[in-house]
Amino acid sequence: MARSKAKVYTCCALMLLCVVAVIVCIAVLVRRKCPDGTFSNAAVAADSRKCSEVGRDILQRGGSAVDGAIAALLCTSIMNPQSMGIGGGSIFTVMDSSGKVKIINSRETAPRGVRSDLLKSCPKTFQLLAGSKWIGVPGEIRGYETAHRLYGKLPWSTLFEPTIRLARDGFPIPQVQGRYIPHIDTNETQSLRKLYSDNNGNLLKAGDVIKFERLADTLQMIANDGAEAFYTGRIAEDLIRDIQEAGGTLTLQDLASYKVTVTDAWAVSLGEYQMYIPPPPAGGIILSLILNIMKGYPLNSAPLTGEQKTLFYHNYVEAFKFANGLKKHIRDPQFTSEKMAKKFTEDSFASYIRSLISSSKTHDLQYYNITPYLDSMGTTHVSVLAEDGSAVSVTSTINHIFGSKIFSPRTGVILNNELSDFCGRADSISPGEQPPSSMAPAVLKSQSKTLVIGSTGGGMITTGMASAIMNHLWLGKNLKEAIAAPVVFVDPQNAVKFEPSFDKNVIEALRALGHNQGTAKYFYNVVNAVEKEDGCIQAVSDARKLGEAAGY
Repeated sequence: MARSKAKVYTCCALMLLCVVAVIVCIAVLVRRKCPDGTFSNAAVAADSRKCSEVGRDILQRGGSAVDGAIAALLCTSIMNPQSMGIGGGSIFTVMDSSGKVKIINSRETAPRGVRSDLLKSCPKTFQLLAGSKWIGVPGEIRGYETAHRLYGKLPWSTLFEPTIRLARDGFPIPQVQGRYIPHIDTNETQSLRKLYSDNNGNLLKAGDVIKFERLADTLQMIANDGAEAFYTGRIAEDLIRDIQEAGGTLTLQDLASYKVTVTDAWAVSLGEYQMYIPPPPAGGIILSLILNIMKGYPLNSAPLTGEQKTLFYHNYVEAFKFANGLKKHIRDPQFTSEKMAKKFTEDSFASYIRSLISSSKTHDLQYYNITPYLDSMGTTHVSVLAEDGSAVSVTSTINHIFGSKIFSPRTGVILNNELSDFCGRADSISPGEQPPSSMAPAVLKSQSKTLVIGSTGGGMITTGMASAIMNHLWLGKNLKEAIAAPVVFVDPQNAVKFEPSFDKNVIEALRALGHNQGTAKYFYNVVNAVEKEDGCIQAVSDARKLGEAAGY
């Protein structure tokens, strides 16, 4: 009897092993079905191949999505220092493995001594605004600190190692960074020019080797001693000394009193998806308004053609014109009510705006209640999706190209010119107030899919993201095609500008409807995204900035 029982137990055990083996084999086979160019575990999409790889490597070492994002951002601060750095600020949209989404806002703030007449210096038309008077209190490192404290897995110092090594050893200047070096003014920004000059005083160019040795020292101190070293230690003293010598108003008290805000994300329903966005002063509500307006029109996955395509883009342009008129209501919620801004995310408000859009004509500026404002053009974005399903969408900026163009030689930090974002959008600035922003790092989640997406390019952020999301979710393009699709941009004066490869027939048809066509010298919309569907991950870094994603 005992032997019979033993045989039964043995058979059961063998059967169980067989079942487990079959399950394992099925899992392996399913994993192998991921098409070429996709990943089965995790991915990072930054705006350079090197920084995507740095973030990926951190994930492979057991780091969290936040760890990977911070490492990729630090890398970007030397690969694309014209766009972002620790002298700026950022907004994180973080989804943990349970699906809960938080916003970590470390945007710059107005210093206590902000000039009461600063906004009188705002130009009437767009220009790169250099100078110390536009510098806001940097929040970048405090943002990293808060994100790492809440979601980090690897030691803080580990996240800094790749960038410190690159900054100290030197590397060939990437093509994109090299493109912007000539923007450095020779008279007002001597210290920044010196950073980018060879021994003979000639400006460096793409391909030349550059080192950021003083920045490497600063990053090493922050890696060793934590964020406090930047805000209250020797770095703070050196940074403030350099800013004040350049005529700036920032003080040690401004740095020491800087605070990060952590809030729940705002959720907007887009069909099967919930889109999670940061609240004001970020630009997520403008993105949600555009998408809510457009989802009310009949759309399907068939390619748009003829009159249907013209009508689609006419409605889209009109939606952006109304959005431009509403941007003045996006302010720091600590200084103004969120009630109006919250209304912009509601379907009923989108329906009202849709009712004001005529299918056969456009209108003058007053119809959209437009207040012309200045636009920014810098920033960087990183999208990360980790093995456990957690995700980070983070946008970071120093605002214009090379920010204020004020370089701190004692610390190696390039300072932002973020206060210029108040121009045309506010009548006054309060100490401690965050400027309004177009940044809209987003996570979209459905039952079966996760899309982590964001963009750079100032006012073109919303353009890039809305175009990519609509083309991907509603018009049937894959993620790479959706990001690459040529965009139409509606500038702050409601002039309509088209990327060079945009459909010429649609351009002519929109002109016939009365739209004022403008000319854009550059298009700065750069979308980086990671998407998981059916266990496979596609990651795309926008080719407009020569980016490449990385994963495993």
